[in-house]
Amino acid sequence: MTSTIVPLGTYRNETPYPFCPGCGHGTILDHLNGALVDLCLDPAQVVIVTDIGCAGLSDQYFATSAFHGLHGRSLTYATGIKLARPELHVIVVMGDGGTGIGGAHFLTAARRNIGLTLLVFNNFNFGMTGGQHSTTTPTGSVTSTTPGGNPERPLDICATAAVNGAAYVYRGTSFDDDLSVRIAEAIVTPGFAVLDIWELCTAYFVPSNKFGKRSLEATQRDMGLATGVIERRSVADYAAAVREGAASVGSGELEQQVEPMFAPGVDRPVRIVVAGSAGGKVQSAVRLAGEAAIACGLHATQRNDYPVTVKTGHSVAELIIGPDPIDYTGIDRPDALVILSTDGLRKAAAYLPRMDPADRVFLAPQVPAVATAATVEVIDPATLGLRVARTDLALTLLVVALERLAAIPAAALEEAARAGPSHTVTNLNAIEQGRRLAGV
Repeated sequence: MTSTIVPLGTYRNETPYPFCPGCGHGTILDHLNGALVDLCLDPAQVVIVTDIGCAGLSDQYFATSAFHGLHGRSLTYATGIKLARPELHVIVVMGDGGTGIGGAHFLTAARRNIGLTLLVFNNFNFGMTGGQHSTTTPTGSVTSTTPGGNPERPLDICATAAVNGAAYVYRGTSFDDDLSVRIAEAIVTPGFAVLDIWELCTAYFVPSNKFGKRSLEATQRDMGLATGVIERRSVADYAAAVREGAASVGSGELEQQVEPMFAPGVDRPVRIVVAGSAGGKVQSAVRLAGEAAIACGLHATQRNDYPVTVKTGHSVAELIIGPDPIDYTGIDRPDALVILSTDGLRKAAAYLPRMDPADRVFLAPQVPAVATAATVEVIDPATLGLRVARTDLALTLLVVALERLAAIPAAALEEAARAGPSHTVTNLNAIEQGRRLAGV
């Protein structure tokens, strides 16, 4: 679809702004509109991204695309948009509150030099929620949360952006006559462009601090802050750099086609869950089975679940294999459930009521009996005089399950074990023990 350039003056709709009388937000948005008009950008190529706060109301007043999200997260949304569609002009409108709540995102955008234009509507407080102090509130200023004067040192937005690599950094006020020009410069600058625009919150900050236009300039001088264009450097935009790197690598190395080595054992999706304890090599066993499935020309997905303690508690891995691409990786009802320990049983218990007689449950001998409509089989290596180490039990019982389902040939499992980076002999032994227990 080919879009057309909107005539001059039509980027802004005619709906009145909702801001308080004297608030600087409306003035800054008029300058943004002026910059877009001067640049004659196709509005279909412009996205305005906002978050929560008075400034977050801004996107609805422009005939462009828009994205509105959570407080402090606008830079993350904008980054995703820019990386997916690098040809777009992505403009972020954020209050000073967002630079605190989303401080890590602000630093990351500057370090990466994401090709975004950030307009910070800096009125030194959270104007929408009651005038609380923010990261930019000048020291000594009175707010609803600092009635005795703010004791904190304010964040220097420009110095922070500049030292972390931003391509364009500007500090000014909503009263600057050339603000439209500065915004236009920022929009066409490759890389991360930041405009720290000081303005007045007439609802809270102005009455509490007897603040006005001259106070903005005086405060900047008293704090020793530079104004105007503070930083302008020629650096590659992150999205462009990523694409250049990908091009140099070549698509063949990023996406590899695996030639099937074995005939697949199934012509439909098969869902298997292995549930055990941390340290039992549950996830590596399931990974080996997934690699074997791929060697059979099947698609495979794996999803792991374990607690933050990593080395204690449960370890559960879900495996789906099938002849077609797998769009949903979750398993509601497994075809086979392998339970290795009481930790695994506690975590996998929710599957049991959903299973029917066509499904199968395989239990290690130390696991208590379970109530389910599925067919239950206790796999005890001792019945064949086998001694299976705790760390081999997951793969051994998984091989039994795969044999019962006729899902993956043993030769594919053995090839996956040989191709693995480590534990080849141990894995081959576990596969052989599983085949013996399965009666193969």
